[in-house]
Amino acid sequence: MTDAANYTPSERRYAEMTYRRSGRSGLKLPAVSLGFWHNFGDHGTYDNMKALCFTAFDNGITHFDLANNYGPAAGAAERNAGRILREELSGYRDELIVSTKAGYDMWPGPYGDWGSRKYLLSSLDQSMERLGLEYVDVFYHHRPDPETPLEETMGALSQAVTSGKALYAGLSNYDGPMMERAATILESLHCPFVINQNRYSIYDRSIENNGLLESAEKLGKGIITFSPLAQGLLTGRYLNGIPADSRIRTDGRFLSENQISEERLDSMRGLNDLAGQRGQTLAEMSLAWILRDSSVTSVLIGASKPQQILDNIGALTNTAFSDEELHAIDELSLRQQL
Repeated sequence: MTDAANYTPSERRYAEMTYRRSGRSGLKLPAVSLGFWHNFGDHGTYDNMKALCFTAFDNGITHFDLANNYGPAAGAAERNAGRILREELSGYRDELIVSTKAGYDMWPGPYGDWGSRKYLLSSLDQSMERLGLEYVDVFYHHRPDPETPLEETMGALSQAVTSGKALYAGLSNYDGPMMERAATILESLHCPFVINQNRYSIYDRSIENNGLLESAEKLGKGIITFSPLAQGLLTGRYLNGIPADSRIRTDGRFLSENQISEERLDSMRGLNDLAGQRGQTLAEMSLAWILRDSSVTSVLIGASKPQQILDNIGALTNTAFSDEELHAIDELSLRQQL
């Protein structure tokens, strides 16, 4: 149910969701996780945020993914999530995985960005205060820092776990070789590093080419992917023009009108036709395409409406692809990489 005043989760919340182990760790995540990158900032409505969380949890999505800078403004998503966790979901904390990150610009001065020990541990304290939690389940370094020694950054993640403020460590936007170096350091510190978070979609194959998929499989680390629908290009919303309420019109930070060329439209329409032949929407097929790979633990979805969450979960009904379908997807997409 989604009555904000008297929310009680569905008794069938674990009946249909698939859970996948994060690498060789003991941690399992739902195949579909809810990301708070968009739609949980100050521009959103609190009732809608609650409805998104309730719909997710009612359907077995137990993982909420945040970062210190998610908003706008920075910190807003954590504050709003914290209110929901406190007022509506406090009795279900042990059923939830709450993750957050630090690594991008967060506050003025030299200590509010990148990967120093000072920044990471201070940011985690701030995140826990905004979230109103005694610990987070996963704490990520959000992006590699080219100037801070990797040993210092990984030492900070280890300290976060040792202090009890995080249960697991994660890395985001690391390529394969750097992830392997980081994993070696974290293993020497006996720190449970279990997951990598990176962009991946039919239109963005970076992790296939930078060694991350191979390295994560070799080392037994999980992968959770963000932007699986390429900021909306793989949802079908843009097949017949740009809707007035689309992200291009209302935000524009991550997807612009000039990215929708005639060539890309042809690609999107071809993919949409293929999805229809599979009995799926374009979004469902795009998520299923990622989840076909057993090395992927979970896909992060963003949603502005509860129905979008339900639609995305539909991808789990068919994650098998024939060789012919995979070849057709490559033919339609590889020339249109973002």
